[in-house]
Amino acid sequence: MLPEVADYYSAKLQEHGQTPLGVDWNGTESQMVRFTQLLRVIDDNETFSMNDIGCGYGALLETLAERHKTFTYHGNDISPNMVAAAKQRFGNHANAQFSVSNQPHSPADYSVASGIFNVRFANSDKEWTQYIHQTLTMMNETSSRGFSFNCLTSYSDSEKMRQDLFYANPCQLFDYCKRNFSKQVALLHDYGLYEFTILVRKET
Repeated sequence: MLPEVADYYSAKLQEHGQTPLGVDWNGTESQMVRFTQLLRVIDDNETFSMNDIGCGYGALLETLAERHKTFTYHGNDISPNMVAAAKQRFGNHANAQFSVSNQPHSPADYSVASGIFNVRFANSDKEWTQYIHQTLTMMNETSSRGFSFNCLTSYSDSEKMRQDLFYANPCQLFDYCKRNFSKQVALLHDYGLYEFTILVRKET
C-alpha cells in the first residue's frame, strides 16, 4: 500500500509546492495548530532527539527550531520527492537529516507522525487499522521518551467524510496505546479540527 501513498503525496507536492496543500492539509493555520498538539509530548527546556515519520517537506522542523534550542532531528518519508524538497529547504540545518524510508534508521527520544494514517485508498478498515497498529509499535520501539500521532476522527460530520480517507475511533486507539505502550497516554480532541492527537509518554 505504501507505494500508492508515496505517489499520492508526490503528486500533491508537484501540484502545490512546499506548502500545507502540498502535504494534503488545508492551510498554514491548521497546520500550526496540529504541530502544537503533537509537540506537547516533549518536556519543556530539555535536549532531545526526534524522528519525524512522514516528514513531508520538513515543515515541522521550522516549528521545532522556533520553540526549542537544542535538539537533533531526522525526517523520514516514503516519497523521494518529499525528501528531496526537504533537503533543498533545510539541507544547511546543522541538526537535521532526511531519509527516504517508512521508519527511522536509529532510535530517538521522541517520534512524531502527522497525517500518515489519513489516506487509505481502497484498503479496508481492518487492513488500515493493522497498518496503524504496526506503525505505532515501531514508533514505540524506537522512542525512548515518547511519541505522538494524529488521525482523522470518526466523529467527523458524515456528509463530509470521504471513502478514500480513514476516520479512526479515538477511544479505540487511546485504549490500544494505554494497554500496549504506556500508562501515560493523553487523548487531545478539543482543538477545533476534525481530528485528534494522542500523546504517549514513557515512564522513566
